[in-house]
Amino acid sequence: MTDTATRTDRVTDDYLQRCLGGDRGLLEAIAKAPFGAAFLAANEGHLLPRPLFVDEDVIGGFSADLGGFFDLLTSVPQRIFDGDVAAYCATLGMEPQRAAILSRYPGKPTKYGRADAYHDGERLRLLEVNVGSAQGGIDYSEIGRMLLKVDAFADFAAEHGLVHVHMGENIANLYREAAQGVTGGADPVLGLVESDSGFGSYVTQAQSYVEMMAAQGLEVVMGTIGEITERDGRLWLHGKRIDLIQRHFTENEMVTEPGVAETAERVFRAHDEGRVVLWTSLRSSLYHNKAALTLMSDSRLRSAFSPDEAALIDRVLPWTRLLANTTTDADSQTVDLIDYCREHRDDLIIKQQRSFRAMGIVPGWDTSDADWAAALAEGVTEGALVQRRVIRRSERVVHPETGVVDEYAATWGVFFTPHGYAGSSLRAMPIDDEIPRYRPGRRNAAVFQFPTSPPAAQP
Repeated sequence: MTDTATRTDRVTDDYLQRCLGGDRGLLEAIAKAPFGAAFLAANEGHLLPRPLFVDEDVIGGFSADLGGFFDLLTSVPQRIFDGDVAAYCATLGMEPQRAAILSRYPGKPTKYGRADAYHDGERLRLLEVNVGSAQGGIDYSEIGRMLLKVDAFADFAAEHGLVHVHMGENIANLYREAAQGVTGGADPVLGLVESDSGFGSYVTQAQSYVEMMAAQGLEVVMGTIGEITERDGRLWLHGKRIDLIQRHFTENEMVTEPGVAETAERVFRAHDEGRVVLWTSLRSSLYHNKAALTLMSDSRLRSAFSPDEAALIDRVLPWTRLLANTTTDADSQTVDLIDYCREHRDDLIIKQQRSFRAMGIVPGWDTSDADWAAALAEGVTEGALVQRRVIRRSERVVHPETGVVDEYAATWGVFFTPHGYAGSSLRAMPIDDEIPRYRPGRRNAAVFQFPTSPPAAQP
């Protein structure tokens, strides 16, 4: 066991032992935290009874690698395809209409998004990178902020030197910075804009986000792209002049929903002319596609990266391949990819390129040989990807009412911006549920980091 794992266990064990000893202050900290009404409407019944703890070296090291990984990922069209974005898109199986939309803006996208990762007991390993403005889970920041308002937890945090990095605060400041050219330095009014089909099941989460941003001093107006109007050279939504549009509509709706692409031109034109800030441009979605990761992991493409860059990729990303490929490099030997996947079924998982909420995932270790073979064949047809399984660290949680210790496993959502690490969100599932789908057992949690060196004792 490494020193960082041992330190994490010490903080966690102290918290658990106090809870098992009957410390009602810690056991009931989540229940007593003063959450807002919108947050509770979106998250009540889905909160883990305790936060998780991580060594600052672990989260700091992963975040630094993640920044470098993003730079490498967004350089792939230039490095591997000589700048031919169309060829890059074709390799990922992207149809020409979608590729044309995503190629609208040249250059690299804004460094903004969320990396989903598992903790394997030693470090964080990347599952996928969600690049662009349509990121969920930012309102989970309020879990940590409100826990610090509960005396029992605030005392525990002070004792161990715990720090909570609030995503909402960091992102609010990022919006202020991005909108300065439009607002002249005043706080911007944000438009949280979906396609014309609306927010659907996300509406309560969106309202929780609006509530959180209000606590950061920013007004957010929710609406659809078809509800945006133009007056006096500026864009308006529900009677409010909008300075920055947080884009939740994507190229998917522009391709599949009638009229969305045409209506979006009003927003794109205003952004091009400096009359509104589009956060972020559609260029981001060139790298949101999960299949883009296969170009980073494939050993046959390693000549595009230096030895140090390849080492960084291997630290961050498990073995990942596009099933449309026919061969893979295993132990320096070229073998048939499908044969390799059949032989190593227990160690692999199939994912769809543009899936969300774990839809279309096939875990090899929980699938019969026949069903796995069928999933591989379908994956080749659809251009799915296959990735090596990451065994997740068990997170022990004391149930506040029964005193029973339950085991969970967490999906870490690590947010990054041009300024670096911006905080983490957590989605936890019972340890036996290998796929983190949105099920009744899902729980959301906060992350607190502690210093590598323990705080000095107070005299």
